[in-house]
Amino acid sequence: MSGIYIHIPFCKQACHYCDFHFSTSLKKREFMVDALCRELVLRREEQEDEIQTIYFGGGTPSLLTSEELNQIFNTLKNNFKISANPEITLEANPDDLSVEKVRELAQSPVNRLSIGIQSFFEEDLKLMNRAHNAHEALESISVAKGHFDNFSIDLIYGIPGMSEERWLENLDQALDLEVPHLSCYALTVEPKTALKAFIDKGVVPPVDDNAAQRHHTILLEKTEQSGYENYEFSNFGKPGYFSRNNMAYWHGKSYLGIGPSAHSYDGNYRSWNVANNSKYINSIMAGELPYEREKLTVKDKYNEYVMTRLRTAGGISVTEVEALFGFKYREYLLQQAEIHMSNHLLFRDQDTIGVSKKGKFLSDGIAADLFLVNLDF
Repeated sequence: MSGIYIHIPFCKQACHYCDFHFSTSLKKREFMVDALCRELVLRREEQEDEIQTIYFGGGTPSLLTSEELNQIFNTLKNNFKISANPEITLEANPDDLSVEKVRELAQSPVNRLSIGIQSFFEEDLKLMNRAHNAHEALESISVAKGHFDNFSIDLIYGIPGMSEERWLENLDQALDLEVPHLSCYALTVEPKTALKAFIDKGVVPPVDDNAAQRHHTILLEKTEQSGYENYEFSNFGKPGYFSRNNMAYWHGKSYLGIGPSAHSYDGNYRSWNVANNSKYINSIMAGELPYEREKLTVKDKYNEYVMTRLRTAGGISVTEVEALFGFKYREYLLQQAEIHMSNHLLFRDQDTIGVSKKGKFLSDGIAADLFLVNLDF
């Protein structure tokens, strides 16, 4: 299974917590779309397998016009083998999803929306400097449901000042609206973001990890009661609505990343494009690929396997670790996992090592303890 990720590096305004690559100037949008299409042509031989998923991320892909999207889709169709039933997801901001816009998207090859709600409360949206308001958050879901069966919303917990009651109200709102898929993330404070500066200056209270963990516990309980499966740490889906793009990523499938700052992975190499719009456009239009590339060592592959699989409901297969990396890696994994099993943060069920409910919020730290860092086999 192979996928293509297309990064649309434009936003109307900068969210205070975001450290993704984007520009709030849309002046080069036309040139950017031409460059995206040109990169697809230049790299078509890198992805010869049938394409099962296409994901438009950003930035804000919903800023693209129907003409710009069609230009990209035509390039994809003419240069890649697209499966008969691909999952094609487009990230969208609520303020972009007018009835007319959603109707246009529904008539395009896009068959799944990922809507950046983040919160249904005005105070949260203002703190994060989101471009939409609470009314638009609700309205966008109502409009999307009229044209898309398959869609997801993003919600953020652990926001400074967010009580457990407010987080529960956010979840209840999403469940009342019968959203088939939720992606829920703890707010993180990234360097060089406006949020980091506000916290350092005392304008915004610091993020409380204990509060975020309580929110996460509420999230697990509420979604389980409502029939969602937590198939990956941050993702919750009703049966039949798991994201194929997410599943492929967390199971180590190859993908081609197009656009400035986009990453690619083929199982042996990882590459990433320059995170600068002008440099990206100029290089691509000159026929040059502006990326850096690294060959993954066995140690790199093992660590990535542990990191990605441990986040999934399926967990880590001990047999697969031995088959892919060798007996010594299998023994190292079991040795490192032992203390977390004794603390009931990990469990072993026959061939599988997984994260318990108690350990889920700590899963990234647990994964790091299973990494091979200072040893070589």
